[in-house]
Amino acid sequence: MSTWFITGCSTGLGRALAEAVLDHGFNAVVTARDASTVQDLAAAHPGTALALSLDVTDGAQISAAVRQAEDRFDGVDVLVNNAGYGYRAAIEEGGEADVEALFATNFFGAVAMAKAVLPGMRARRSGAIVNISSIGARLSPEGSGYYSATKAALEAMTASLRKEAQPLGISAMAVEPGAFRTDYAGRSLTQSAEAIADYAQTAGKRRKENDTAHGTQQGDPAKAARAIIAAVQGPDTPGLLLLGNDSVTAFRVSLDALRAETDAWESTSRSTGFSD
Repeated sequence: MSTWFITGCSTGLGRALAEAVLDHGFNAVVTARDASTVQDLAAAHPGTALALSLDVTDGAQISAAVRQAEDRFDGVDVLVNNAGYGYRAAIEEGGEADVEALFATNFFGAVAMAKAVLPGMRARRSGAIVNISSIGARLSPEGSGYYSATKAALEAMTASLRKEAQPLGISAMAVEPGAFRTDYAGRSLTQSAEAIADYAQTAGKRRKENDTAHGTQQGDPAKAARAIIAAVQGPDTPGLLLLGNDSVTAFRVSLDALRAETDAWESTSRSTGFSD
């Protein structure tokens, strides 16, 4: 029986994935900064679930949680780095402390979690690491530059990890969801304290007080959870999994635009070498 370790399970996609994993009969270590918010999952599955408090920016908590998971279930087979939150600000508006905290959770926390479980996976020559990114990594919308940067960094790290770990029997996959009906655009969304008037028609339109999308997103977290499980359990886990009609459409539009721009500037790009 495989054991999943999932961060950020209190609400949203993390909770939906924890429920789906447990319903499949797998073991699950379900974590949140406050374990009481996930204790109901453990109570409903006393033999297969372990609820733990975990702040992914705290190295000591990470080490302790992974150790408890290994003691209880003899190892972690699948790590899902889901913990994270949104942050909206024009680049000029972003607070230094805010941005550092954002990267500490969304990127460095995921790196620390991966490094904590990799020794066990290497020893067993099996495992999977799933990093929850966002279509924002591809689109970089106005007002989400810093958030998108954390997810782009996460995807680049995942791609390198996949190449390094695949020969050892370990897969690595980034997941790019579109808009799903979770708390991302509600409780989990923060923003800069300062709003500069000159950005009102760009980044300003996406500030929380102007965003009406929360609660109307078309993505179903339960279906996303099942798709992630299928990708991990399948014979050929992809390096990148898109989730949602909007994600697939936006990804293709982005690829087409990038290809067109590459074609338009190809002669200039190729002209930069030393002449023979």
